[in-house]
Amino acid sequence: MGRRDGLSMDAWLLSAVRHTRSPKRMAPAPAGRPTAVPAWAPATETPAAAVPVLRLPAKAISATGVIDTGLQAVALVACTTVNIGLRTGDEQAALIGSYGRWLNSLSGPVQIVISAQRVDLSSHAQRIIDNAETIANPALADAARDYADFLDDLAARRDPLWRTVTVAVTAAGDKGRDTEVLRRAEHAASALSALGAQTAVLDGGRAAAVLTCATDPYTPADLTWARALPDAAITGPED
Repeated sequence: MGRRDGLSMDAWLLSAVRHTRSPKRMAPAPAGRPTAVPAWAPATETPAAAVPVLRLPAKAISATGVIDTGLQAVALVACTTVNIGLRTGDEQAALIGSYGRWLNSLSGPVQIVISAQRVDLSSHAQRIIDNAETIANPALADAARDYADFLDDLAARRDPLWRTVTVAVTAAGDKGRDTEVLRRAEHAASALSALGAQTAVLDGGRAAAVLTCATDPYTPADLTWARALPDAAITGPED
């Protein structure tokens, strides 16, 4: 029979019953009052620990390419592969014998890393286009542009990969280990060159490039140009 604020009494009673039977929510309590979590509240999970920063074993890289790992020094040797399947039996035996003699001559741990990485053909095609502008012969310039278009099309339709072989030579000790590891790297490069492989002892910039690409092998990168060393100061052009 009664009404309040435009609502009948039965609507008010229904709202009161729903309020008494529904769960209550905790409001921020004033200072000094306990703030215990009610029994009906869901349990909270302990937040997961933050992901730690990836720390590589390399502490420093010198300009000559010596990588300091703390306990030992490491030098990197880049080399190509040798096709032994197309050789005669005597040639295969000679190659295997030469490779075995290099292994027997090692006086410290050596790691051989074989990896496949994506090739960035787009940047290579752009370099070809830039160089084509400097070619005086129009026919050669057109051929260079066609080759650049072929590389762009190949990069769009395929996922080209290339295989890299890196030999990590080590040396331990407190004195003269940098000189020793470079001597061992030169010996490894000479021994592998005798097998027909193209070898090169990497300097600091190229060693940094190899380690940089190893941390993210799925990103196209070019190992042929050196990176700045970790402790090198990067400055911009002066105004």
